[in-house]
Amino acid sequence: MTTTTLDPSSDAASPGSAPATVHVAHAGGWVAVCGTGVLSAGRGAAVLLPDGEQAALFMDRSGTVYAIGNRDPFTGAYVLSRGLLGSAGGRPFVASPLLKQRFDLATGACLDDDEVSVPVYAVRVE
Repeated sequence: MTTTTLDPSSDAASPGSAPATVHVAHAGGWVAVCGTGVLSAGRGAAVLLPDGEQAALFMDRSGTVYAIGNRDPFTGAYVLSRGLLGSAGGRPFVASPLLKQRFDLATGACLDDDEVSVPVYAVRVE
């Protein structure tokens, strides 16, 4: 799993400059999904991938961008992008807004049920 950390002092993060583009690894290549201006620290954004699947993008307060599947495996609803970010043992997670299960943003593993996980996508920001 690859994540990218945005450098707050870079031109891409400077006010008035064009935002960098977030790319997600998908189907053997990289797909441009949004500009970094869409992402806010501590909040998620849902993106539609070319095959119709959805990914949930998150940027933590340090500027690291993560992408996981947006579908909550417990309910089947595409809502993980609306979840709350937190950390457990130094590992970032998102808590589903419906039943509150927590998913590790780096591995996709459910922290509340070892049998369940969500897809994780490599991310790069250019």
